[in-house]
Amino acid sequence: MRVWRHLADLVASHGAAALVSVHEVKGSAPREVGARMVVRPDGAYRGTIGGGQLEFRMLDIAREMLERKERSARIVDQALGPDLGQCCGGRVKVLIETFDPQDLADLKPLLTAEAEGGAFQVECRLDHGRVRRELSSAVGDDSWTEWRETHGEALTSVLLFGAGHVGRALVLALAPLPFSIRWFDDREGAFPSHIPGNATAIALRDPEAEIAEADPHSLILVMTHDHPLDMAITAAALRRGFPYVGLIGSATKRARFEKRFRELGLSEGRIGSLVCPIGLPGIVGKEPAIVAASVAAQLLQVRERLNFSPLSASNDKSAL
Repeated sequence: MRVWRHLADLVASHGAAALVSVHEVKGSAPREVGARMVVRPDGAYRGTIGGGQLEFRMLDIAREMLERKERSARIVDQALGPDLGQCCGGRVKVLIETFDPQDLADLKPLLTAEAEGGAFQVECRLDHGRVRRELSSAVGDDSWTEWRETHGEALTSVLLFGAGHVGRALVLALAPLPFSIRWFDDREGAFPSHIPGNATAIALRDPEAEIAEADPHSLILVMTHDHPLDMAITAAALRRGFPYVGLIGSATKRARFEKRFRELGLSEGRIGSLVCPIGLPGIVGKEPAIVAASVAAQLLQVRERLNFSPLSASNDKSAL
């Protein structure tokens, strides 16, 4: 969710909105620091901080603040077990803020950064009860900052070759997930009329050039209508050494392709890195939607392995 865009739109259409953010977590909690939800004056909301009693209580507070036109931000400190009866056992601080039309000018830099895509850092401090935010690139003095927030989301690049039944189902499965998809097919009329916002349909002209120019951290999926084309794309992808190269097909297809890859001079290590069949082991259904769900889960696992680091895990530590 584009938090700042959604917040600004609600302020413009409803006159006010609240932002509810997980600000600090100790121990086990339903969501991580930086989980957010945007609340309308009528109580409708988008996003989640984990559901259950914690979320219900924070929604009630946000609605009350909007009704009272309360401008000062609140930090609500909750012990999930003693205070709310939730069995997570941890402790959560939740930041609740309200926004109205006089805040729209201050939101413009955040809206711009969010529209550019990817994750970005924001320096924060309390100023007369309001949270003041500046993009990290605009703050030169660390003493200004009381805490930092991460906004936006770094999308993982996926190159998907093939717009058949499984390709279409996979694009739909990935639509709400943190992936940016370049979707290729060389057939006229292969793509559906409606495509999710995180996917771009591209007429395939030179597959090897697309592979050569792709971000080296991209995930590659090959499922075209043509086995020789599958072979050429997969061989080019294996040569570059992407972190994930998946080829739709059976173990028999894999064996035939491996033989040809050896003839082409690919190393055993590169050949062994090929994921074929694609999807999580143990899911045997062959319906396109089932294959797509299995592959989407597998890509999320790969993304977690690629993205996890102590630095990324601690970006949102609060100083309050």
